[in-house]
Amino acid sequence: MSNAKVQRRTSIRRIIRQKVSGTSQKPRLAVFRSNTDIYAQLIDDVQGLTIAAASTKDKDIKAQSGTKSELSKLVGAAIARKAADLKVTTVVFDRGGYLYHGRVKAVAEGAREGGLQF
Repeated sequence: MSNAKVQRRTSIRRIIRQKVSGTSQKPRLAVFRSNTDIYAQLIDDVQGLTIAAASTKDKDIKAQSGTKSELSKLVGAAIARKAADLKVTTVVFDRGGYLYHGRVKAVAEGAREGGLQF
């Protein structure tokens, strides 16, 4: 990965984080995408705590077979289930500087289908 690409994503991420912040009632759904896996976290920025997390490394998701986008949708559904257990219905989506496309979009769609609103 080129250094310019990393710097561009970092600057976009900073701009997003200036506008997007989560609370305990409406946490931030942060997405991180690596080459092989995808991670989603519900974050309360006021207290600085991660409320819930899900990734493609979780046992139930890792056991599934499919493309990376299909597994990303399962991650979105898993984070929605964990949010429902915590009685959280609305979140603020943080795409982390990535384009809203592909695996990042699949996480968002999975979370929406799981009952989260954003």
